[in-house]
Amino acid sequence: MMQRTAKGFTLIELLVALFVFAILAVTAYRGLNAVTQTRTHIDQETRKWQVLERFFARLDGETAQALQRPVRTANGAEAPAWVGTTSATESLEDVQLAFTRNGGFDAEGGPLPPQRIGYRLRQGKLELLRWTALDSAPYNAPSVDAVLEDVSEFNVRHLTSRMTWEKQWPPLVADAALPKGVEVELVLKSGEKLTRFFSLQ
Repeated sequence: MMQRTAKGFTLIELLVALFVFAILAVTAYRGLNAVTQTRTHIDQETRKWQVLERFFARLDGETAQALQRPVRTANGAEAPAWVGTTSATESLEDVQLAFTRNGGFDAEGGPLPPQRIGYRLRQGKLELLRWTALDSAPYNAPSVDAVLEDVSEFNVRHLTSRMTWEKQWPPLVADAALPKGVEVELVLKSGEKLTRFFSLQ
């Protein structure tokens, strides 16, 4: 009677199996890594557009409450109810867009005093400035908060009562205290350009 001998894997077969397993493992890792990177990118893009949408929604609400109320600056000069310039200097209070708005209501439903706010682009950040009082006493510095980051351009145009566009407000030709509408254009560092129009009257 012949005796059967148990057969195992040869060294070459083991090496081939390990090689195939290594290829499958690398392929699976690359696939998983690509899915992870894609999901991270989608999450980042989603957060970016959510922040932008909140900014435009807030600006829409603020401009809808604009008041024809000029203010006194810290040096005693009068500033119009609505001010728009093409760029801001390094001055603390200098802004590209500033206006007086209704203060809204407190937690108990009581009316709050009007508020002066402004926006400016500085070092890639769109900043919101808020003054504690309409008529600024000396050294009444505004609070400054960054509302958007990675912004390369912040452009504003104002619609006059003659239905023409002006980059600055008040325009050279006298008009109403407030523009009929304002167009805001944001250019992001990532290349996207967003334009929104807000009606004031």
